[in-house]
Amino acid sequence: MGVILRYHRDFTGDFQHFGELTIDGARASRVLLHPMQTPGMRVVVTGATGHIGNHLVRELARRGHRVRAVVHGHARSLHGVDVERVVADVRHPETLRAAFRGADVVFHLAARISIDDDRDGQVHAVNVNGARNAAREALRAGVKRYVHMSSIHAFDLTDDGAPFDETRRRPGPSHAAYDRSKAAGEEAVRAVIAAGLDAVIVNPAGVIGPGDYEPSRMGRFFLDVARGRVPVVPRGGFSFVDVRDVVQGTLAAAERGRTGANYLLTGPWASSIDLARLAVRVAGGRVPAELDPRVFLALGHAITAGARALHRESLLTPEMVRTLQGHRGASSARAASELGYTARPHAETVRDLYDCFRTRGLLPRLSSLGVSA
Repeated sequence: MGVILRYHRDFTGDFQHFGELTIDGARASRVLLHPMQTPGMRVVVTGATGHIGNHLVRELARRGHRVRAVVHGHARSLHGVDVERVVADVRHPETLRAAFRGADVVFHLAARISIDDDRDGQVHAVNVNGARNAAREALRAGVKRYVHMSSIHAFDLTDDGAPFDETRRRPGPSHAAYDRSKAAGEEAVRAVIAAGLDAVIVNPAGVIGPGDYEPSRMGRFFLDVARGRVPVVPRGGFSFVDVRDVVQGTLAAAERGRTGANYLLTGPWASSIDLARLAVRVAGGRVPAELDPRVFLALGHAITAGARALHRESLLTPEMVRTLQGHRGASSARAASELGYTARPHAETVRDLYDCFRTRGLLPRLSSLGVSA
């Protein structure tokens, strides 16, 4: 077997990655030599204060890396974490240049999540233009590895019976604005990969778990169930994954992911009513009734219209209800095979997220008898 390795040196003179790998005349993808396994790397994280971001920042710091957290607004979720903080906005590339200067690795997590269209244009501005800006500035800064966090929503979620893996088709014009924006953001990043950026893309499913400081929509769902404020849920469900498993999968993608490859980071599919029942078993409250999604679609239009009139966010929108009727079989087989990815059971995740809410004073603490103290 003939093997030809062409090395690339960085400015320190150290061998950092293979520029080319040829085995018996066949050229393979560029392979990174585990930069994240070397403590002291300069690592930048955009979206650092979000649910995934604050966990990622903490884990990177725990591993001994020099972390620069790109923040946009408050940074309460990073309280007590000894990392550098830089204010920047992915919509304005000039603000990213100082943030990315001297970086070895960049994790781009900043995104605008929406379950109610893109009424102010910010979903596209952040998820598409922002993704393009961050990738271009990372290439300009000469980063050695770039991880773009996309979403399972970048694929067509329709429950059509076809396999759901990284080769699945992308959302079309009739799909939700958020879904289209995540797919378009990936296209923007791929254009920069073609120009020389060494990047990998991860696609997490619905993220739940502890450390949800905002809290997210799913975090509010779990809080509301425990407080007895969720009388009904729509029939349907989704693939939900623990935030800590997403972080481990993302770090593994940085270390071992193939340049240009997607990696779905999914968890078990769970129905809305099963999640609610699990929540009640762990934290108390009342198990809601389960209704036909067609009822919720009608309600969703009315509730969303009212929320818009009051300039508030609705947690029950037609987009959300349709998402819960989507594909049940999203597979993380590629991530498991290539990255060693695994996902824990929901029971552990839900227990830990409620422990976190209690620690923060958002719910009463339980006594030793398992009742609210």
